[in-house]
Amino acid sequence: MSGKEILYAFRNDLSKYSPEQLKKISGKGVWSIGQMYDHIILVAHEYLDHVETCAEQKQEQLLGKTPFGEQLVQRGGFPPIKIKLPDEVNAPPNNSDSQEELINRINELIERLEQCEVKVDLINPNYKVEHGGFGWLNAKEWYALVGMHSHHHLRQQEELERSL
Repeated sequence: MSGKEILYAFRNDLSKYSPEQLKKISGKGVWSIGQMYDHIILVAHEYLDHVETCAEQKQEQLLGKTPFGEQLVQRGGFPPIKIKLPDEVNAPPNNSDSQEELINRINELIERLEQCEVKVDLINPNYKVEHGGFGWLNAKEWYALVGMHSHHHLRQQEELERSL
């Protein structure tokens, strides 16, 4: 499933949740479904910002990915494990958006993804931006990361739905 298809699925799934379900936090350290959506949207925009930064580069970067970054790209996705970020970069996502606000934000993200899709193949693959864990990624890799990251959260969505 492409990044865009996953986002369409997430958007369609929003109709299943009541406002209470969207904001329900089932335990300490657990996000609500709305928080998961907020996180996916924010991270995707961050990755697309990096696609645009790659497009603006003027100097090639010959450094590559970390071993984990290489594995991620070769595998085409994250391993099926929970990933816990350090507390300093793991603030709880927003839990106040309504269903309508999340739908609008996903629609804006899909539109931006489509705009990047048409130009990503034209960007020099040696124009890169560094990811803290994956190393130096080019525009195509940052673009693909939107889908990989979104797909990774499908398991979380299933867990959260079971707790409703």
